[in-house]
Amino acid sequence: MKHFYNFLVILVELSFPLIKKLSPKMKLFVEGRKNTFARLSDLKLSKHQIIWFHTSSLGEFEQALPIIQQIDRKRYTILVSFFSPSGYEVKKNHSAIDHAFYLPLDTRSNAKKVVELIQPEICIFIKYEIWPNLLSELKKNETKVYLASALFRKNQIYFKSWGVFLKKALFNFDYIFTQNHESIHLLNEIGFNNASKSGDTRFDRVSYQLEMNNQIPEVESFVGKKECFVIGSSWVDDELVYMDFINAGPSNVKFIIAPHEIKSSKIQSLLEKIKVKHIKYTQFNSYTSNEIKEAQVLLLDTIGLLGKAYSYASIAYVGGGMGTAGLHNILEPATFGVPIIIGMNYQKFPEAKILIELGGVFSISTSEEFFKLGQKLCKDKNFKQKAGHICLEYVQKNTGATAHITRAIFKQ
Repeated sequence: MKHFYNFLVILVELSFPLIKKLSPKMKLFVEGRKNTFARLSDLKLSKHQIIWFHTSSLGEFEQALPIIQQIDRKRYTILVSFFSPSGYEVKKNHSAIDHAFYLPLDTRSNAKKVVELIQPEICIFIKYEIWPNLLSELKKNETKVYLASALFRKNQIYFKSWGVFLKKALFNFDYIFTQNHESIHLLNEIGFNNASKSGDTRFDRVSYQLEMNNQIPEVESFVGKKECFVIGSSWVDDELVYMDFINAGPSNVKFIIAPHEIKSSKIQSLLEKIKVKHIKYTQFNSYTSNEIKEAQVLLLDTIGLLGKAYSYASIAYVGGGMGTAGLHNILEPATFGVPIIIGMNYQKFPEAKILIELGGVFSISTSEEFFKLGQKLCKDKNFKQKAGHICLEYVQKNTGATAHITRAIFKQ
C-alpha cells in the first residue's frame, strides 16, 4: 500500500495543470502551492523556535486557534499550514499567527524539503490530518509531533487489515489527544498507548465567543424585537427543506441566512427562491428604514459574521447535513443556548448525536418535517427554552480541552 499511496500522490501532483481548470477553488488549490518553498525559504525560519500547526481547512483552524492563543509569542514563531483554500484564503492573515502557507502534497521529496525549511520544534496536527511521508520526515528531524482533537471511528482505514501503511503512520505521533474514549479504545487496540481524552477544543473556541463583542448594528436594526431564526452555512440541499417555511412568512419571525458559498451566482439563485421581502447585508445602507423593518429575510452575503449572528438567534438551522458536504459547526449556536435543527446526515459528528439524544438538537429530512418543527419552536416557548438550555449546558460541561493539551505539551 505504501507504493500505491506514493504513486497516487505523485499522480495527483502531475495532474495539477488539469486540476486547476476544474473550478476557481481548485485553481487556488494548485496556484497557492506554487511558491510555498520559496516563501518559506525567504522567512529564514532557522533563526527561531518554530511551532507548526497543520489544519485541513477552516473548521480545523478554529480547533487549533484556542491552543495557538495560549502560546508565548515571545518564545515561538507560529506557522499554520492549510490543505484547503477555504481555510487558507480566510485565515492566512489572522493576528494570532506569524505565517500561513499551503501544505505541499505529501510526496517524499516535498515532505523532506518542507521539514528542512521549517525545522519545527513542535508540530501539532488537527483532527484527521495524518500525512505519512510528512510524519516520517518530522520523526527523522526529532520534532515533537502531536495530534489534537483527534476523532477515530472503527470503519477508518487505520483499523483495517489492509491499512497497515497508514496505521504505522500513527506511530510517528509522540502523543494523541482525542475527543472521546472510543478513539482511545481504537488506538489501544492497535497498540498505540500514548493517548488521552482531552475533549474537543471547539468547545473552548465557541465558549470564548461569549466573551467577545457580538454586536452587529445592521442585524440589530433588522431584527428589532422579533424572534430571530438564523440559518447558518447552508447549501442548496438545505435550501430545499427550509425555504417553504420562510416563504410561509410567519409574521413574528425574522430570518437571517448565511449561505456557505457567497459567489454571486449562488447568491442570485438563493434570492430567486425567497418569495418574502428580503435585503442583503452588503447593501444594507442603501435600504430605507421602512424597507428594513418590512423585510423578513436578511441575507449575510459576506463572511466572518455568522458566529456573531448566532448571538441574535432564538432558533438556528445549521447546514451541511442534508447533503454530503458534512454538517457544519453546531457548537457555535449551541454556546448561545439556542435550539438547533440539522439535516439527517450527522452520524460522523458525535456532538450532534449526543445533543439529539439529549433533546437540544433536532434532525429533519424533509421540508414537511422542517415546517412542523419550525412552527413548534416558534410557538412553544417552553419547548424552545428547554432545548436551548440543553445546548448551552452541553457546551459548558465540555470545555477544558485546551488546558489539557497545553499542560501536556508546554507543561503549563
